[in-house]
This record gives sequence, C-alpha cells and structure tokens, in this order.
Amino acid sequence: MYEEIRKEAAAAAQEICQVAKLQKGQILVVGCSTSEVTGHTVGSDSSPAIGQAIYEGIQQVLAPKGIYLAAQCCEHLNRAIIVEAEAAGQAELCNVVPQPKAGGSFATAAYHGFQHPVALEEIRADAGLDIGGTLIGMHLKKVAVPVRLEQNRVGQAMVLAARVRPKYIGGERAIYNEDLK
Repeated sequence: MYEEIRKEAAAAAQEICQVAKLQKGQILVVGCSTSEVTGHTVGSDSSPAIGQAIYEGIQQVLAPKGIYLAAQCCEHLNRAIIVEAEAAGQAELCNVVPQPKAGGSFATAAYHGFQHPVALEEIRADAGLDIGGTLIGMHLKKVAVPVRLEQNRVGQAMVLAARVRPKYIGGERAIYNEDLK
C-alpha cells in the first residue's frame, strides 16, 4: 500500500511540475490529509507512515529538479508552512515543530526529512497540490489557475492542483506574452 501511495504522489508531483513549467528554485506547496488518503474524514486518522510515503514520492520528483517543497501544516498550526531554510529567503520564521496531530503527518515527515527545516506563517508558491481537501490556495501567488491532473487521486483522497500566472493588466489594448500563460 505505501509503495502505491508513494508512486501516486510522485506521479501527481511530476504532472504538476510539467504543466506549471516549474523551474529550479521555484516552490510547490503541498497540503495533505493522510486521513483522507486512507478513506477517513480529514483530521480523524493521521498516519505517519502514509505522510512519509507521500513526502518521499514528492521529494523524489522535486529534489533532482531543484524545486522546493513547501509542506502545509493542518489548521491546528494555522496552516503554517514547513520549508528548507534556503527557500525561506527573508521571510519571518515561526517556532513550531509539527506533530502528526498538530501539524499533520505529511508536514511532520517533511520537517524530519528536510536538512534545515524552518516554519513560516505563509509563502507565495508557484504551484500547488491539495491532497484531500486541505485548502492550499492561501499559499499560492496571484493568479491561481486550476489544473486538472490525470493523477487525480492519492489513495482515496482527491488531488486538486493549481499553477500560477502573472496578472494581466492594461485592458483591451494590451498585448500579452503568450509564454507566460
């Protein structure tokens, strides 16, 4: 079961990286309910082993590309973000260590898997994966564009995805760069 979940998470990460055209140094925010992955209601059955499998699947895709993972914590930590320190830039750090029942199993796995983990209140990511209805939109840059993935499930959880694009400004006479859509 864990290997299948790892593969599904990796496939979703690979797909959003391609669709969003993520480049080295950009950020993918991921929210994950391991309860939903196992077919339970969000927050009711946190699974560290599932969180670890999903973390490993996503990181095996992102790390070689130099794309940063931003792991969203659950609402008990106000949806804080766990990232590698180098991805935090000049952002103000928070002092918290996620746990399976206060932060979530996925964010806990990321915290323990990163070399130099830090917590942030917020981030502005370039794309996102929402595994199990965790509401990642608050951590995406403007303008978020929904993406329909072929890999739209991890375990029993729905996967929703988004990429971002620059804002269109200027009105009807403006000309836009088609490469930035």
